[in-house]
Amino acid sequence: MRRPLAFVLIIISLSWLGNAFAEQALPPILSTPQAQEMMASGKITLLDIRQPSEWQHTGVAKGAVLLTMHRRDFLEALLELVGNDKTKPIALICATGGRSAMARKFLIEQGFKDVADVNEGMLGNNLGPGWLRRGQPVKAYAP
Repeated sequence: MRRPLAFVLIIISLSWLGNAFAEQALPPILSTPQAQEMMASGKITLLDIRQPSEWQHTGVAKGAVLLTMHRRDFLEALLELVGNDKTKPIALICATGGRSAMARKFLIEQGFKDVADVNEGMLGNNLGPGWLRRGQPVKAYAP
C-alpha cells in the first residue's frame, strides 16, 4: 500500500519533533511554585536574569543565582556556572516572562539541552501572579 508523500512527510516531521523534545527533561515552562520546588530539591538551578536595579527593587527569589542577561559575558559566565555542562537543568526567571523566554530560546540555540522558562516571572502577568504575589520566599539583594 502506497502512502501519499504528504502523509510520509508529516510522520517524519512528527518523529523529528518528538526526538527534539525528548532531549529536554524539563518542561519548557514552569510555574513559580514548580520552579521553587525543583530548586529546593536540587533538580534545577534557577537563574534570575534581571538587572541589579530590579533585584534591588524587589529582592530576589531565595536560592536563585543572580546572573543578569545584560552582561557582555553572559554566555561565558553561565558556562562557568554549569561547569561547561550544557545538559545541566536550568530555569530562567525575569520580571514578567519576556526576557526569560528570549533567553531560553537563545540558550537552546547555543546548545543547552535542559532550559525552562518561569514564564510568570517575579511580578506576574496574564499567565500567573508571579513569584512575589504568590508569597514565595524572597531575600534582599546585597551587592
